[in-house]
Amino acid sequence: MNTNKNSYTLIYMVIIITIVSLLLSITSGVLRTRQDENVKLDKKKQILSSLTGLDFSADAAGVYASTIKEYNMLDAEGNTVKNLNPVEDFDYQVQEGELPIYIAEIDGSTKYIIPMNGNGLWGAIWGYIALNEDRNTIYGIYFNHAGETPGLGAEITNKVKFCDPFIGKELIKNGKFASIAVMKVGQKAEGQDQVDAISGGTITSKGVETMLQTSLGKYEKFFLAKEEAVAEVPVAENNEIVEVEPETEGEK
Repeated sequence: MNTNKNSYTLIYMVIIITIVSLLLSITSGVLRTRQDENVKLDKKKQILSSLTGLDFSADAAGVYASTIKEYNMLDAEGNTVKNLNPVEDFDYQVQEGELPIYIAEIDGSTKYIIPMNGNGLWGAIWGYIALNEDRNTIYGIYFNHAGETPGLGAEITNKVKFCDPFIGKELIKNGKFASIAVMKVGQKAEGQDQVDAISGGTITSKGVETMLQTSLGKYEKFFLAKEEAVAEVPVAENNEIVEVEPETEGEK
């Protein structure tokens, strides 16, 4: 073949491009499974990060499997509509109208973990909030972001400075969902528990506040169902719980 012809150059380029494309395709296929597993593992770490004091540095996948007992879908009324396996159904695609919730067990106590999504100054922000068994008091919280400013809005990931102050705050006030306010130092929120905003990161801080309100607001009926159940338990004068005997047919 005459190597000086344009046809030779074209054929040579086609062969090289075909070989490179084939190699890239094979490499991508081989690594895809590992990449997908890494994405899953990262999400599991984020979920576990909302559980204060939990050490999963050595085996996050194992700790997730032993700690997260249920992965359920709720409806707007707070009722469970789907019981999923937290490991086998980890990739379940949430359908419109479904509210995902993870149920963990820490030292014999139930914790409810709820995912959150919102917007910061430059892009998406997200996180997970863990509630105590009362479905009201915050046990732990985790935040992350796509591109907030380092040293400013990006400080929402700072566990000690921003996340830990949420611990112990309550979502329900006077029998209603109130969420948590994120306020500038010195400012006060009426009818809400609050934490200090990040200095110099006002827009991101307000993005977190809005995310809490909108993401958790969808679970209001679920939160209040616990309050209503407690309120309905009859209590005697000595504050002991009264066992109510079921009515017999003759008593009706």
